[in-house]
Amino acid sequence: MKGLGESARGHLAMLLFSVLVAGSFSLGAMAANLIAPAALNALRFLIAGAVIGLVAWQSGKLERKAFSAPWRYLLLGGVFAAYFVLMFEGLKTAPPVSAAAVFTLTPVMSAGFGWLLLRQITTPRIALALVVGATGALWVIFRADLAALLAFRIGTGEAIYFLGCVAHALYTPLVRRLNRGEPAVVFSFGMMVAGFLMLAVWGWNDIRATDWAALPPIVWLTIAYVSLAASAMTFVLLQYATLRLPAAKVMAYTYLVPSWVILWEIALGHGLPRGLVLVGVGLTAMALWLLLEEET
Repeated sequence: MKGLGESARGHLAMLLFSVLVAGSFSLGAMAANLIAPAALNALRFLIAGAVIGLVAWQSGKLERKAFSAPWRYLLLGGVFAAYFVLMFEGLKTAPPVSAAAVFTLTPVMSAGFGWLLLRQITTPRIALALVVGATGALWVIFRADLAALLAFRIGTGEAIYFLGCVAHALYTPLVRRLNRGEPAVVFSFGMMVAGFLMLAVWGWNDIRATDWAALPPIVWLTIAYVSLAASAMTFVLLQYATLRLPAAKVMAYTYLVPSWVILWEIALGHGLPRGLVLVGVGLTAMALWLLLEEET
């Protein structure tokens, strides 16, 4: 990403973030009923934390001063751990594309938390992008079926996951508020260590009750993916972007997730969407274009 400005780098980080996050919906739905969410995510945080810790150590940026005020990591780790546990709890009953629809509510909530914590103002251009992006995402989620959209009902899984999305929306501006100049990889490592410790304590009974040797391959595949691609990599990408972009712009990239989920579902043999779905994809692209344009 040499030659790019800080803002452009933040946008590229979030583009990759949206691709990686989408896979966790499809794979997560296939594994959610086969292992307790707390047990899965405790192992997830442990693996991801070890990988990022090694990267931070090799980079020479893992200094003692980065861990001053450890309460910051406990707060961030607790918030993000809550998001992931609630996500997998919700995916027990919510279909991947339906959960992705709930995820698109995150940017609006993130903009609200961004104002409360950082006094970040959502400009008219960003507000328009949020509306256009939400419209396109819903069109994709409901596969260009207006009747399905109008008959939308919130199920138990979607309601549970919505609470997780509140935590995710809070996390984004909270990172910027609590970061004291620590590199993204170091700050992510501290958060994941704290998140693992909290999950290990809170979910100890689930961890002990899990028959790890008897878990089916799809669970181990999901754990590997969410630990490395949808945790280690996305944590750093999100951390990197939040230090360079306003909270609303960062979370606006969630509007791309439904489109990526559709592609994941196709790859897994779960069906091909109708051609009109491309209209929704175009609207999400328009929303990103509005966000990429500089304010005048």
